[in-house]
Amino acid sequence: MSASSTTATSRIVEAYYRSIKIVMAVLLAAMVVLVFGNVVLRYVFNSGIAISEELSRWLFVWMVFLGAIVGLREHAHLGVDSFVKLLSPMGRKICYTLSHALMLYASVLLTEGSWKQTVLNWDTTAPASGLSVGLFYAAGLVFGVASIPILLHDLYRLFSGQLATSELIAISESEEHVPAAPAPANGNDRR
Repeated sequence: MSASSTTATSRIVEAYYRSIKIVMAVLLAAMVVLVFGNVVLRYVFNSGIAISEELSRWLFVWMVFLGAIVGLREHAHLGVDSFVKLLSPMGRKICYTLSHALMLYASVLLTEGSWKQTVLNWDTTAPASGLSVGLFYAAGLVFGVASIPILLHDLYRLFSGQLATSELIAISESEEHVPAAPAPANGNDRR
């Protein structure tokens, strides 16, 4: 594969994940408007938006599953790594492979189950909005389908030697994990 096609592919993939983040932001904004608007309408005007609770719940589910896609790609999920840190590099590779194989299996099960639920509930309508309940279950389907290539790509990077030893622990240690600022060049740079 040439460098230009790799760069083009990389840009497309980055645009895809950037668009997922934008959709997540739009979903969050819509949830805020629906819930806040409903609260104001109920307490100030003694009325409300009938579909607010149902639709905000659906938007939340979609936002969570889309966020899980981004989190999986960026290795941002929380986990316990104390055992894995004790292993040798080969042990870490084995553990990485096993964990990714289990996640692939879970993603396949989630995809299959979400597909069945989506098809089964496609003709069922939600009581308040009248939307197809299949749309609700399709969020799991989207995550399952999107997670499989991410996991396969991680395994490809491992087996092709492109994965650094430091990347073999594919989790975040803390929600507050912030990359360290680079040290001053001469040590005397005080601002």
